[in-house]
Amino acid sequence: MAETANIAKLAELLANKVFPVFGWKMTGSTNQNWPCEKQTEHQRQTHPSDVVFFYDEPYSLHRTYVNCDLKSYAKGSITTGAVLSAMESLASSLACAEISGTWSEMYLDKDVNASIVGLLFVYNHDGEYDKNFDSVLSSLKHEKIKVPKGSRIVILGPRQIQWLDNVRHEIVYMRGEKQLPDEGSCRFHYPELVRRKNVQRVQARAATLEMLTGPWITLEYGQRGTAQFGYVIFYRRRGESIEEFLYVLDYLMHYQMVDEGIAIKLRLLDPDPNAPAHFKRAINEYVDAYDGGEAMAALLNKIEYSSITNIVSQFSQIEVGMFHG
Repeated sequence: MAETANIAKLAELLANKVFPVFGWKMTGSTNQNWPCEKQTEHQRQTHPSDVVFFYDEPYSLHRTYVNCDLKSYAKGSITTGAVLSAMESLASSLACAEISGTWSEMYLDKDVNASIVGLLFVYNHDGEYDKNFDSVLSSLKHEKIKVPKGSRIVILGPRQIQWLDNVRHEIVYMRGEKQLPDEGSCRFHYPELVRRKNVQRVQARAATLEMLTGPWITLEYGQRGTAQFGYVIFYRRRGESIEEFLYVLDYLMHYQMVDEGIAIKLRLLDPDPNAPAHFKRAINEYVDAYDGGEAMAALLNKIEYSSITNIVSQFSQIEVGMFHG
């Protein structure tokens, strides 16, 4: 039993290291059970909340609360059946959390517009899972998962978690090397959208679930108009084609992020061997396609391309038992 409890703690340890770096804040107590709203006098049921994080949405006046189910599996335990069971449980918890006065009292801040989402965090604690997690997800019988209308559940699989952990590690490393300022001078970047004027984009500093599961994560640092202002773009894909980088360049140019005096760093994890060449060719093609001339070429060629050191966070069950037993 102690060994099982220690294994379960591993996902919690990693989640509590990763998400705060992306601006998420924890609320309430961890590993809490709370009463089901549908229980009867003869059938007492509870739901678990391993940990609840929150962040402010950039494009709406809402605060998102993320009710997390943190799973720590060995490679052979990551099966469609295990994931389906966890999803069904999380969907049931989510349906109750939306109407539960107890859950609200435990986790919600008063006087905020709250949205609750579920997050299934599937961590491979032995680091040996080498299968395609998408095949596990594609085998799920989604009709069995009763997600409340208007709500959602997000699943982070082993490779997504490793990607986020590597971005987290790179941010911490860059701060230590003085390549980034401290947390108070950084925010995750959301461009101003024409159709979304009444927003809290400037105040919202955290990376949303949409950003964390998207093709890249954009960190903005420093104060606009100063020499220390810039962006770091953590690009999730491997740069296997020129078209990938053309898409990135179009994003940067469309939202006017490329300008004189603005530093832009592009970071890739486990890039394709030809990714640097693809990036250079993409710049040339982009300049030619838009007749940008030497001025545009000079700005785009200042983008700093480099790879991220691939790390795998693993924890000793013995140490976990010593500190959490």
